[in-house]
Amino acid sequence: MKELAADGVPVTVTCRVLKLARQPYYRWLDKPVTDTALEEAHRANALFDAHREDPEFGYRFLADEARSSGAAMADRTAWRICRDNHWWSVFGKKRGRTKKAGPPVHDDLVRRNFTADAPNRLWLVDITEHATGDGKLYLCAIKDAFSNRIVGYSIDTRMKSRLAVAALDNAVARREHVDGCILHSDRGSQGGFNRSSQHLDWRGVMGRVDEGADG
Repeated sequence: MKELAADGVPVTVTCRVLKLARQPYYRWLDKPVTDTALEEAHRANALFDAHREDPEFGYRFLADEARSSGAAMADRTAWRICRDNHWWSVFGKKRGRTKKAGPPVHDDLVRRNFTADAPNRLWLVDITEHATGDGKLYLCAIKDAFSNRIVGYSIDTRMKSRLAVAALDNAVARREHVDGCILHSDRGSQGGFNRSSQHLDWRGVMGRVDEGADG
């Protein structure tokens, strides 16, 4: 339409031929990018930044990260944007009715036996989410299977790998003779520990990530 106007064809004539109203055209000409489209772009940018930094996160955690950076949106909106751009967790798998879950990340060192006959032989780890008046807090706790005591923990406002690393550092610093200790975590939504607990023989602690474990 702009090209026709430059060639001398009046906008009124073009709109009449195309059966378009003039006012929407002039509004678009004045502001080609709507506020809605601009807001959508900001949300997509925030989600993409979070996905690039933590590719193991699903859309709910990406939405949390985006909201913490100032891009307000509902979880459903985050899901739609992630779906349209194919931003999925690297751990996500499409499973049919006849397909089974994939193999564990490492050899099963525990074999569903969550007991120990001595301290520092088996540590169980889990991450929990807690809602507060100022937002969400994530607690990573490490429990000794022998005494059922918490031997290390860490708290953070974001569920990233540093949360798990800090908890393990805390446990190792508080305990002695941890050589050969097995660290067992599940394979749930704890993306941070999916990464950190795969470092075998790290400071004498052997990592193990299991699917569906309660530890």
